[in-house]
Amino acid sequence: MQISNIELGKYPLLLAPMEDVSDPPFRALCKEFGADLMFTEFISSEGLIRDAAKSVQKLDIYDYERPMGIQIFGGNIESMKKAAEIVEKANPEILDINYGCPVRKVTCKGAGAGILLDLPKMQSMTAEIVKQVSIPVTVKTRLGWDDKNIKIIEVAKRLQDVGIKALTIHGRTRKQLYSGAANWELISEVKNHPDINIPIFGNGDINSPQKALEYKNKYQVDGMMIGRASIGCPWIFRDIKEYFINGKIPDPPTLNERIDIIQRHLNYAIKWKGERLGILETRRHYSGYLKGFKYIKDYRKRLVTADSLPEIELILNELKNSEIEIIKFELNKIDI
Repeated sequence: MQISNIELGKYPLLLAPMEDVSDPPFRALCKEFGADLMFTEFISSEGLIRDAAKSVQKLDIYDYERPMGIQIFGGNIESMKKAAEIVEKANPEILDINYGCPVRKVTCKGAGAGILLDLPKMQSMTAEIVKQVSIPVTVKTRLGWDDKNIKIIEVAKRLQDVGIKALTIHGRTRKQLYSGAANWELISEVKNHPDINIPIFGNGDINSPQKALEYKNKYQVDGMMIGRASIGCPWIFRDIKEYFINGKIPDPPTLNERIDIIQRHLNYAIKWKGERLGILETRRHYSGYLKGFKYIKDYRKRLVTADSLPEIELILNELKNSEIEIIKFELNKIDI
């Protein structure tokens, strides 16, 4: 399966762009565990064109991550064109446009899912960005603004007509935010529509290998994008692929294996942003990595308050060398 000339394998699994999550340290682990295509955190076009440090740093991509997509968002066409030019110089394989973010501070400016209220502007903006760059342009969006404004087939046609090379659809409306169930029936309608010939990826609620296989067979999309289920569980990509092949799910990582993953994540983060920011930004991941074990609460509390690398290493080594027999594993209850 390809996006333009980018080969992604038979049934690709994509890492979703997630604010404060899908940064280079986390992406490194997802790649190790089998993610086929990954995206940066979404980047403000206004921040990029004003050379804001936080936005510019999100352009960082590394050769071992490839193929990579950089995602931008914004409500001003000229700003988006200029941002697209900056993105292309960062040399990703793909430029992705965010037409799906439901957060009010984004949508109120006509960006993210806010543009679903103005399809002609969406089409015009996308056309201008496609003309601005030579790399493939893709889009991630939602079903519509609300249940009364679901026009996802029209959206797909408009975007395909102006030259996007693939479309990812999150199966909720903007009004739903992340509540309720994602509607994959509507995603499937887009995929199977006779006028749609670009790859269609589904997104929303894929939280286990069993569900991934069920939805793969039932909805016939070209691949899946995984977001929240990967947080604290980057090995979900490996587990899904193994389940597709042989119907078996690998054993979850042991406690010591998870500690090794935490240490790698932390080292990547410190290398990327320095010790202080690396420590602070890794804290949000500890709860996910250590989910599913009893008698670990105190260690987790200490990790999220530790503010130096030696202190964190001491806690992790204590955990690794503790009396393992008193730590009860609940492998069948780990929520991925």
